[in-house]
Amino acid sequence: MRFDALLLLSFGGPEGPEDVRPFLANVLRGRPVPPERVRQVEENYLRFGGRSPINDQNRALLSALRERMDRPVYWGNRNWHPYLADTLARMRDDGVGRAAVLATSAYSSYSGCRQYIEDMERARAEVGPGAPGLVKLRPFFDHAGFVGPLADGLARAVAAAGPDAPVLMSAHSIPESMAATCDYQRQLADTAARVAAAAGVEATRVRLVYQSRSGSPQQPWLGPDVVQAIGELPAATGAVVVAPIGFVSDHMEVVYDLDVQAAEAAGARGIRFVRSATPGTAPAFVSMVADLVDELEASGGVPQWCWPGCCPPPPASRGALPS
Repeated sequence: MRFDALLLLSFGGPEGPEDVRPFLANVLRGRPVPPERVRQVEENYLRFGGRSPINDQNRALLSALRERMDRPVYWGNRNWHPYLADTLARMRDDGVGRAAVLATSAYSSYSGCRQYIEDMERARAEVGPGAPGLVKLRPFFDHAGFVGPLADGLARAVAAAGPDAPVLMSAHSIPESMAATCDYQRQLADTAARVAAAAGVEATRVRLVYQSRSGSPQQPWLGPDVVQAIGELPAATGAVVVAPIGFVSDHMEVVYDLDVQAAEAAGARGIRFVRSATPGTAPAFVSMVADLVDELEASGGVPQWCWPGCCPPPPASRGALPS
């Protein structure tokens, strides 16, 4: 069984200041979020000219995938241009009957996996008859093509920070109620151990932390937060390495929540902040996508890692916003 094409499916982001509010409205889709939270997120984007780095990163990945793949590669977003439904309509017109889907999220959870599948089905219904069949590639948290580039980046960062620098491995926080219905924490712990081992970093130096919390203060979310963890480092700490293992590229949650907020927290304590690289368009990561498509085709094109009802949406997931 062979797929006609590959679809790169991402969150999306604004391209300029005039896009920020409409983009956030798309993300919220009527969910009750306090106006002050919306303004805060808007200001974060405007700090970077109202332009999310995620779109250019997806364009670079799209180009690399087109050079590597042996079939057409398309790109669609959940919350901004190019919208997923528009991309599916173009794929239908191009004669694509069935496509494998790479979502830019390595882990299992409602927001990182199931919600992508729901958006795929919603977009197919919008396109109507002839819409391509879509099958999402498996979560790739444990694949060497994801772990390897993270480990390479960590090794370079540790070399720059010094042999005794503590390592904080950071991922996007989610509500505890969401974490209870999926394998997100287990998968993160698995990735952290693999990345540390591949980079030659002792496990005793590593702490798993979280970032980019966006829910109500009354809702428990996974912690500790990376800024809190930096605040708990010993006073004599000369440098800290922060490794964003929860992300495939340097999008807003990395360049703001880490490169600005976490870096400022470290600087306020006189600690040198060193951040390791995300996979981006590393050749191993690009090759991983081809491997995952081959793996899915070998299974007959039927996902082996999802089951009915897995990763359900908890009430606490409503109202979450990107940073």
